[in-house]
Amino acid sequence: MTAPHAPRITPARLSDGRELLYFDDPGTPPRVPVADQRGLEHRAAPGELRYDELSGDWVAVAAHRQSRTHLPPAEACPLCPSTPSNASEIPDADYDVVVFENRFPSLGPDTAVVPPALPWGDTVPAAGRCEVVSFTSSHTGSFAQLPYERARTVVEAWAQRTAALSALPGVRQVFPFENRGAEIGVTLHHPHGQIYAYPYVTPRAAQLGAAARRFYDHADGRTTLLGTLLDRERAAGERVVLEGEYFTAYVPFAARWPLEVHLVPHRHVADFSALAGEEKDELAHAYLSLLRGLDALYPTPTPYIAAWHQAPLEASLRPAARFHLQLTSPRRAADKLKFLAGSEAAMGAFINDTTPEQVAARLRAALAGASAARTATGKAPA
Repeated sequence: MTAPHAPRITPARLSDGRELLYFDDPGTPPRVPVADQRGLEHRAAPGELRYDELSGDWVAVAAHRQSRTHLPPAEACPLCPSTPSNASEIPDADYDVVVFENRFPSLGPDTAVVPPALPWGDTVPAAGRCEVVSFTSSHTGSFAQLPYERARTVVEAWAQRTAALSALPGVRQVFPFENRGAEIGVTLHHPHGQIYAYPYVTPRAAQLGAAARRFYDHADGRTTLLGTLLDRERAAGERVVLEGEYFTAYVPFAARWPLEVHLVPHRHVADFSALAGEEKDELAHAYLSLLRGLDALYPTPTPYIAAWHQAPLEASLRPAARFHLQLTSPRRAADKLKFLAGSEAAMGAFINDTTPEQVAARLRAALAGASAARTATGKAPA
């Protein structure tokens, strides 16, 4: 059994009161946080939530986000360590991984219970929490280029924040994710992700949760929908991309996107915080391998959304929901992107331009090539 990966966690506060947490790799010396000297004004009032009676969905209105930082030059990056010429969101001169409250949040900063619905014309404050997870102090690169030790620290940060945010009043879903690439719409080039703690179950999670619950009830609680699909994909094999002791990655039979991979644990767990140490170890390896394979498909880096689906904090949905990653990209060729137009955007009826079986074969070859290349250059393969 390997030693547990225990990053050193150091709390701090930014000058406007926002929480900041340093997650330093195991073995690093104790950190004495540097004070934020910017003298920021108090945070803006929260946005608002409006209930769409037509669809039954909540909509967050966050007009204050119009002034958020957009693709700044490297010398003005808010996620780089602070320097005399750039007082950033991270006051210290260096860091490994850092998590902090978003300065321009869609939800929050306060959490609260929101009603099941609202009458037309009424609003409530946009309760919740939005956090930024910076994967490295380096301005360039990507998650795929992190060393294993750093990726493993990020996994621990996701687990710690999932547990902490799940315990806040009114939070009903915790969603870690990463948008990578200008084609996806990122506003900062620095390698980073985000975590949203919603005061409601999002439409996509509600849809998946309802299907999972129906299956679970029909099976009298003996098995889960995602567990059954995982077993089918592993038995079929043709769409499996990689398989380990604790996780399997595959292109789903009914993939919606030109590039879509699901990474699913073999054991039924609800979220990051429920994973055992050895499962987190393998997860970090598997995720790095997937991202490196994705980037090996084309001459230029592949834009993607890494969506970590965790069980909602809803008593009716949680027992049947299974933690997993849905890694998707709109890239359908080296020089082509899939845009969501009439059928997808208006009707939610996806039309895939690739076959899942061909994509899986290409990804398997790309993963093998990326691993061989890293071995040839003297880097340990992920």
